[in-house]
Formats: sequence, structure tokens, C-alpha cells
Amino acid sequence: MNATTPNARTTQLLQRLGEAVEGSDAMLPDEAARILTASRFVTECLERWPLEAVRDALQGLEYPLDPGALMAALLPDGGPEDEEAYLRQLRYLRNRAMVHLAWRAMDGRDDLEATLSGLSGLARHCIGQALQRARRRCTERFGTPRDRSGAEVPCIVLGMGKLGGGELNFSSDVDLMLFYGAAGQCDGTAETANEQYFAQVVRLLTRYLAEATPNGFCFRVDWALRPFGGSGPAAMHFAAAEDYYQSHGREWERYAMIKADVVAGDQAAGRRFLDMLQPFVYRRYLDYTAIESLRDLKRRIAEDAARRRQRDNIKLGRGGIRDLEFIVQAFQLIRGGQEAALRSRSLRATLAALGQGGHLPAEQVAALDTAYVLLRRVENALQMRADQQTHALPENAEERAAIAAALDDQWDALMQSLNAARERVAEAFDDLFADPDAGQEEGGQALDAVERLWQSDITAAVAAERLHAHFSEDDALRATQAVERLRQSKLVRDMRELSQTRLMELISRLFDEATEITSPGKALVRAMEVIERLAGRSTYVSLLRESASARSQLLRLCMASPWITHLLAQQPMLLDQLLDSRALYEPPDRDAMAVELARRRDAMTSSDLEGRMNLLRRFRQEIMLRVAAADRLAELPLPKVSDRLTWLAETILEATIEEVWREMRAEYGSPRRADGSEAGFAVIGYGKLGGIEMGYGSDLDVVFLHDCDDQDGDTVEGRRSISNAVWFSRFAQRLVHWLSTQTAAGRAYEVDLQLRPSGSAGLLVTSLDSFAHYQRNKAWTWEHQALVRARHVCGSATIGEGFRQLRHELLCRTRDPAQLAGEIVAMRDKMRQHLDKSSDSAWDLKQGAGGLADLEFATQFLVLRHAAEHPALTEWPDQWRQTDALVEAGILDAGQAEAAIRAYRELRALVHERALDEADGLVPVNAAEAARAAVQALWQLCTEAAAPRGAS
Repeated sequence: MNATTPNARTTQLLQRLGEAVEGSDAMLPDEAARILTASRFVTECLERWPLEAVRDALQGLEYPLDPGALMAALLPDGGPEDEEAYLRQLRYLRNRAMVHLAWRAMDGRDDLEATLSGLSGLARHCIGQALQRARRRCTERFGTPRDRSGAEVPCIVLGMGKLGGGELNFSSDVDLMLFYGAAGQCDGTAETANEQYFAQVVRLLTRYLAEATPNGFCFRVDWALRPFGGSGPAAMHFAAAEDYYQSHGREWERYAMIKADVVAGDQAAGRRFLDMLQPFVYRRYLDYTAIESLRDLKRRIAEDAARRRQRDNIKLGRGGIRDLEFIVQAFQLIRGGQEAALRSRSLRATLAALGQGGHLPAEQVAALDTAYVLLRRVENALQMRADQQTHALPENAEERAAIAAALDDQWDALMQSLNAARERVAEAFDDLFADPDAGQEEGGQALDAVERLWQSDITAAVAAERLHAHFSEDDALRATQAVERLRQSKLVRDMRELSQTRLMELISRLFDEATEITSPGKALVRAMEVIERLAGRSTYVSLLRESASARSQLLRLCMASPWITHLLAQQPMLLDQLLDSRALYEPPDRDAMAVELARRRDAMTSSDLEGRMNLLRRFRQEIMLRVAAADRLAELPLPKVSDRLTWLAETILEATIEEVWREMRAEYGSPRRADGSEAGFAVIGYGKLGGIEMGYGSDLDVVFLHDCDDQDGDTVEGRRSISNAVWFSRFAQRLVHWLSTQTAAGRAYEVDLQLRPSGSAGLLVTSLDSFAHYQRNKAWTWEHQALVRARHVCGSATIGEGFRQLRHELLCRTRDPAQLAGEIVAMRDKMRQHLDKSSDSAWDLKQGAGGLADLEFATQFLVLRHAAEHPALTEWPDQWRQTDALVEAGILDAGQAEAAIRAYRELRALVHERALDEADGLVPVNAAEAARAAVQALWQLCTEAAAPRGAS
């Protein structure tokens, strides 16, 4: 507790307060003495007001502030008509509310959130009430502003900064901007443009709020953030504002707009206006240019604070409130376009979202939040002292004691806590905003060679000679030629000098840092492919220039795989994944994928069709990058690679079905069964998808099924109806379109529907009953063979169960072993003739003798041959567990199975490796000899079974 001894003035006022609340427990004398010692503002108000007003104020302390109720009591019907009386009453209302908020903050009844929201709510009510009065006065003089169609023009007042964020401090000014609906004329007797009308509204609004009178002011008003600042119009219509921000908006204006909110005027028009500006504030891509802009702004603020000797300024000084705001708002500017959770106007809510999203460690979020609360409480204590807009810690003992009293603390203890909080903020700020140029050694051989090459002082060949100590002759020349080619390109020649310099600095750092990793030449040459593709996109240049960690991961990934290199070059948005090495090498599981994709979809507007399609594509690319990174650099086991790539395909399919179903339902309603229930839809996966063996370039082999038993009936509850059969046909077409259409973000998946009944001649989507009839009566052996690796992937669980039972029934049919073997061997021979690319020097991993196709066909033969006697063989669709089931059934011995699984694992690993190396499926003729022998031994079981009838 802070000991406070009341002086004579305080003692006299305490007596007066006691008289005002006699017989009430509205005021504790000791608490009152501390508060009066802490705040001259509160003291002066209570001294100046009549006793009745003091009584009302103190008795009202029992309840949180209700600005609306207070305004209704003190300014009924908009206040008196006399302007001077209105100004006097508005200021009295403001002071009554401020005393209420200050007292409850200092006696502990309100926490920080309640104080800040109370101050912000008071400001909004005052601004709204003053705007109504200003508009009424202007309308009396000029008439009603109207657009060219004659409709009345709305207007809005945007509150910026802490006001917009609901975080106003005790003696803050309010940053405002006024916008109105459209150009036009007022309908008064004289011709008055809407611009003139609203300029007068701004003038009157400013007077009502900010004019200094004997009773003080209401709120200081600052209009400097409006378009073109002080040289621009006082108010601007919506279309002009949109043009301004698109054409002239600067980085600091994006920063300012983060907290913009409609604090007065037409709320609906204001929401539309802010939605219109959202693409300016929140870029759809990750925007790392924001860090450099904020760093420059912070540098100017720090230099100004130093000139003014403001080191003890808790707002602008090191580790102060502004640093903390910069930390949070940097993440908002960079990531807000992609993460809706970061678009909150509230600093604390956004800070919490940064922790929940994994952008900051939980313990750091907690420390920064604690620091913010303390800094803001100290800020309010400083300003409650005399209602002055100050952030400087006092130097004299009396003022220090007053500030400590406001916080019910001792000065030394308070400073100890405050210094620790500021240090935590400063450390976090330095981590985020560290200048990439700081600590750079000058004169390194790689740095020097690249810089001189960039400046055309030397040629690529000469630069390459100087790099031979670190790179092979060929790699050094290829990398320096890439630099020379880029430097001489029209793209770079047309850049501003500063942009050219930043690009050169990034390239120099990559050359220098490549020397520290394995295979530096390979890494550097491939990294330059990425740089050449993104050189004109300043945000990605900034990302890599800013982050040493991102550069390190780029070099490692490029070294690991040309497939990864080209993925990054084609989709630079994936560079964001390089910032978190932990997540990069730990791809998510099935549930985590679904949750994350759902979160991102929920953050997008449902009408943005292209954006939602691109979201699916970018999500797929992001997860595939993480799987490939873990595969190559974190030794993720082969089964886990296949699992994650399969889970990814399932997740994308499920999300796409939801998207298309919603789209179709809105347009055509939904298809119904004969009993009135909604018909279902399901996807059956075959091949790699069905067998849980997806690779990096795998297509989706699928069949679409529905369970509608009234295909001639019409859909219901849509804008228009179509037949159920047509509905499902269009649904399937749109589903394929969503997945396979090439957009700016690429494709989600190629879709192969050849395995549907009757192949390319059949319907895109089939009823489960029709599918069952076809499979039972018309399907070829190879179609039942395909069912061995088929499963229900997503969609209706009822259809999925029906398919499972049908698959089990079909696979368990009794078959003539020799005839079955003959047909399978004949099909395999036909495939080999058309697809096997083996030669005297190369062997085809998939189609060559002893390759993956032989292994799969042999397993499928054994399942179809023995499932009638061993139904458990139908339980799983994947190669690995089918092989285990064959052992449990006694069809294969443990040695055969172990050899087959080992061969399968080795051959699949080679397929993945070749894909990541962007190589074809041909390997040296003597590769994987043991695996090939094991497969050929298994395949021989099939060929031997076919021998009695021949492979006709």
C-alpha cells in the first residue's frame, strides 16, 4: 500500500465529500484521500461542482459508467439550442464521466479493459451526439445533401487509433475522418455542393468537441490522418476515397487503418465503406514490406524522442506502448490478409490470436499482455493526474508519489515492474524488427563478388573465378550468369534504385550463406531460380531479405529437391512456410489438416469463388511442401509420407464437396429421395488414393456415387428446380471443375474417372444400385481387380457402408484360379507392351519386370483367388496390410511377405525420390536387384496358376 497523508486542501475536500454522501457507503475516506492525492483533475472537478452534482457523481460510482444514460440525463433532446450552453453542458457531461472512470480505475473497481472501453464509449457517444447536432445545423442552413439520383447522402465518422480499437486512454485526442456517400448538391435554396456541406459539418463537429472554453474541452480532435492530410479536403465522398487509397495510399495509412471503426453516422454505410477498403489494409499475400516500413517509422519516432529527451516516455521510448503496438500490427499487416483472426481492432485480442496461431510463443504472449496492461495503467495514471496528454514519467518526488498513489503502489516497486515490462517489450521488438543489415560483415569474398558483378564492375565469368573456393566451376558460373541475367533484365532495369539495391543485398546474402551448407553450388543455383521468378515481387524479396531463417531454409530445401525448388518458384506465397522451421518439418495429421482448412475457409466470404478455389490449391501446396521437406530433410518414414499425402487429398475432396454442394443447393436446391430425405453423395477412391499410397504427383482415381431413388423427381428449396439426375450430373461436373481447373494458384488435382461403369462412355455419377448391378453383371475381371484397392473416401457414410458390403461381396466371389490368373497375366502383358519403357541400360520402376505393377497385380490376384475362403482379405485396400492378411490366411509364408514388403517399401521410396528429383521412372538396369527378385518371385505365383490354360 502507498501511504498518503492528506494535505489541508485534500482534508477540506474530504469533509465536503462526506457531507455530500452522508449516511451512504459510496465513499471510503482512506481510498478517497489516496485518489484525491493522485489526481488534481478529480480534485478540481469536485471542488468546482455544486454539492448536488458531487453527490450524484459519488453515488453513481457504485455502477460502471453508462455513457448513454448519462447523456440522456445531462443532454436530453440533444441539449439546449443555445450554442454556448450546449458547449458548457457537453463539457460538464464529459468531466462527470471522466471523474467516474478515473475514480473507479484508481479504487480498483474497474480493470484496464473496463476503463479503456468506458473512455472509448464516452468518446463515441459525444462524437455521435455532436455529429447529429452539426448535421442539423448545416441542414437548416444548406438543405439536405443529395446524390445525383436525389437520394439523401449518408455520412460516417471513422475513429482511428485507440478510439477505433476501443482502447482510448484518459486524456487522448481523437483521430477522426469524415466520409460521405456521394458527390452532389444540397436541396436548399442556394446551390451548395455536398463537399461544402460536409466541410461545415467537420468545422462544427470540431468546435463542439475541441473548442477550449472556461469549462475546458470535450475531446481534442485531430483530422491529420484524412486523405492528403492538412492539404486535402475536410471530408471526402466514398468513391473519391476508394480512388485515393488505391492510387495514393501509403504504408503508414495502412497501419493507421487497422484500427479504423465507424464511431458515428450511418453504421451500415460505414461497414460497406470499410469492407471496400479492406484490400488496401490487408493484402491477400503475405506482406513483409510492412516490417521495413514500420522499422523506418519507429526509427523516426525514436530519433524524435531522443531529440526531445523522451527516454522516460512510456509511449514513444524504448519498450514503450508504441513498440508493443508495432509488434502486434506488424503481424496484422503481414498476415491479416490471410488470417481473419488477426484483423481485430483490439491489441489484446490480436495478441492472443498471435499466440493461438503459433506466431508467438505462449509465454511471450502472456509476458507482452502483462506488460501492456501495466504500461496502459501507468499511462492513465499519468494523465489522470491533471487531464494532460503526457507520457513522461515525472522527475520530482511529489509527482512520483501521486502516480504511485493512483496505482496503489510504491514508486520504487512500480519502477522495478515497469522497467522489467519495458525490457520484455524491447526484446520482442528487437527480435521482430532487427535490421538485417546490422552486424553484416563487409568485404566477404562472396559478398564482394556479387556486389561488383551487380554494379557491372566485373563479368559473370570473373565473378565465378573468385568463387571457386566455395563452389564448383560449373555451379559458380551458372549462379553468376543468373545474377548477370537478372541484373540486365528489363524488370530490374525498370525498378527504383532502392528496390534494385535490396534485391542485390538479398542475392549477396544467399551467395554468402550458401557457402555454409552441404552442396552449396546445387543449393545456390536452384535458389537463384526462385529469386529470378520472384524478383519483381517486393514483398517476397523483403521476406527473404528480412529473415536469415527463411534464407537458410530456402537454401536447404533447394539443395534437397528440384521439385521443391520449382514449387517455391511457381508459388512464392509458400515462402511464408520457411519462417517456422519446426512446423515446416512436422506436417500435420488428418484431423489437424481438416481443422486448419476449415478455419481458413471460414475466414473467407462465401461469394469469392476464385478465392475459395485458390485457397484449396494453396493449402494443398503448403502441406505438400511440408511433407516433402520432412521427407527429404527430416527423414519422415515412407508410410507417413504416403499417409499425409493421402489425408491431404481426402481433406481437399471433403472441402470441395462442401463448397460445391453449398453452391448447387443455393442455385437449384437439393435432390431428394422418394421418402423426402436429402439424397447423399460419396466418393470412392481407387488406385493410389484407395490404397492410401498417394505420391507427390498422383492423380485422383475416383468414382462418384449417389443414393437417390427418384432420379426423375425435382430438386427442392432452390432458386429454380431441375431433375435430381441432372442435379447430380452438374454436381459432378462442378466438382471436377473445382478440383482440376488451372487457376493462378495452379490445380488442386487431376481427376481420373475412367474406372466408373462403362468408362468414358458412362455417367459421371452413378447410383449405388446401378453401380452394384454393373459390378455384379457386366464388370470385367480387371474392374474387380481395381476394387481390391478401392475404398469409400468421403461423402455419405450410408453410401460408404453400402459400397463396403458390395466390395466385400464381389471380392469374395468364387473364381476359377486358372481363368483368373490367365486374365490377370494377359492384362499385365498388355500393359507392359504399351507402358514399359525399360531398355538395355534402364529399368522402369513401375512397369518393368519385377516393378511395382507386378507387385500390385500379384497381390490383387492372390486376394481375388482366396477371398472366398478367407474373407478377411477384403478388409484393407492397401498393399502393406493386404500382404499381412495373406500371411495370416496362410497363403504367403512370413519370408515371402517380408521380402514383398521390403521390396514394396524400397520401390515406393525410389518413386518418391524420383518425383522429388523431377526425374522419370527409369533407373539403372541393375538398381534394386533384391527387390526386383522378390517381386518376380511373387509374380511367378500368378503366372504358374495361369499355366494350365495359358495366358490367353
